[in-house]
Amino acid sequence: MLCFGKLRRSHIWKFFLICIVVTLGISFCLNLIPLQDGYHDCPCNPSSYENENKITIRNFSKQTAYHKLAIIVPFRDRFEELLDFVPYMGHYLNLQKVSHKIFVINQVDNFRFNRAALINVGYLESKSECDYLAMHDVDLLPLNPNLSYAYPSKGPFHVAAPNLHPRYHYPKFVGGILLLTCDDFQKTRGLSNRYWGWGQEDDEFYVRMRKAGLNISRPQNITTGYKTFKHLHDSKKRRRDTSRFFNQHYISSHRDYETGFDTLAYEKVSQYDLSVNGSVAKVINIRLSCDLSKTPWCLQKQDHNLAKPYL
Repeated sequence: MLCFGKLRRSHIWKFFLICIVVTLGISFCLNLIPLQDGYHDCPCNPSSYENENKITIRNFSKQTAYHKLAIIVPFRDRFEELLDFVPYMGHYLNLQKVSHKIFVINQVDNFRFNRAALINVGYLESKSECDYLAMHDVDLLPLNPNLSYAYPSKGPFHVAAPNLHPRYHYPKFVGGILLLTCDDFQKTRGLSNRYWGWGQEDDEFYVRMRKAGLNISRPQNITTGYKTFKHLHDSKKRRRDTSRFFNQHYISSHRDYETGFDTLAYEKVSQYDLSVNGSVAKVINIRLSCDLSKTPWCLQKQDHNLAKPYL
């Protein structure tokens, strides 16, 4: 009986030793398996959209290998949207192997918002690093990964085409997201600096591009319609400044032959890099200048008395 007990205890110890060896072996094998990509599949992640809709990402690397894109974001008081925009666009463009840099042009003066002038600033601040640019609204995210951000060698490429944009569908619409080479942007002299407040600067820029002999192209064979983009704008929370003061309506409805990026006056207050979930944007804080004798509507309504000596 004593010998049987010793034998039984011997088997038990062998069993424990075998379990320990097997456990260590499994742990070692698991450590050899690479970790999965940490990018989360949020509702506006291009990877999740691709999987749900069975869309194949095209290889744009040959078109973008020798070029660098400046994503120019005219900005003011949209920090929530910016926190979504920076990591999303970084991931989206990396999928297409597009070399890029995001420039957030933040207007910090007390004048009304001037999207056109901010884009002109973005061109001037980015042209030494990049050879083409995207005029890009912060509240518009491309969902369909087949929308190309490649170098637009054949002329301006309107990514947010009227048949795809969730809100604006008229034929001459060129807002939202528009790609141009720096050479083509220079041919137009950029955008007019007269458009304070919201709207119409894109329509005037459409005329500038046509007068410069530039042919505007748009995405083809995109079947996702108005679901091609995610529009982040909350019209109740962030009302657009559509007011027209003084003779602004009349001036804004005519072609501007005087102003452009080469007539723009601004002050660069500061700049810094903003990192969000692994993607980086260069934020440039700027103050615009306004000639009250020409565009008194740059002032907020409560400041209109300041413009009277110039009228």
